[in-house]
Amino acid sequence: MKFIPSHLQGLRLIELEPRDDARGSFARTYCEREFEAQGLNTRWAQCNSTLTRRRGSIRGLHYQAEPRSESKLIRCVAGRVFDVVVDIRKDSPTYGQHAAFELSSAGARQLYVPAGFAHGFQCLEDNCELFYQMSEFYHPDLARGVRWNDPALRIQWPLEVTDLSDRDRDLPLLGA
Repeated sequence: MKFIPSHLQGLRLIELEPRDDARGSFARTYCEREFEAQGLNTRWAQCNSTLTRRRGSIRGLHYQAEPRSESKLIRCVAGRVFDVVVDIRKDSPTYGQHAAFELSSAGARQLYVPAGFAHGFQCLEDNCELFYQMSEFYHPDLARGVRWNDPALRIQWPLEVTDLSDRDRDLPLLGA
């Protein structure tokens, strides 16, 4: 695995290194020693999967608040998504800034999102599935989010929005 730092401290794009043969390919998506050497979380309390059916749909921007904030390891296992993370750490020099990446089932990349970031994505094609490893158990009372179209974030979503949950539509702005 190749760990590529972002301008947002702690965020890593991870390029997998598939090994191909006549049957297909094999790639490690996690190695405790390598993650530890990078100073990244090595405890995964829960794994989740999400399937989003329609191109243009947005999920997010979600996070879990203190004292149970969570790191995430995210991989697209079907389809192609425009994946966005926003630094919501108020003491961070990059507070309110975002980074965006294309993740796909065909690409050998995943995203490590440290605690203190909101995460969301837009489907670039129908039937996108993401697989998440989470460092914390889900606590509904700590579930939070930031509105996907907050003007202060200036996220340039690539497609017209086709689907959005009522919850995501009503999330607060970052500064609210």
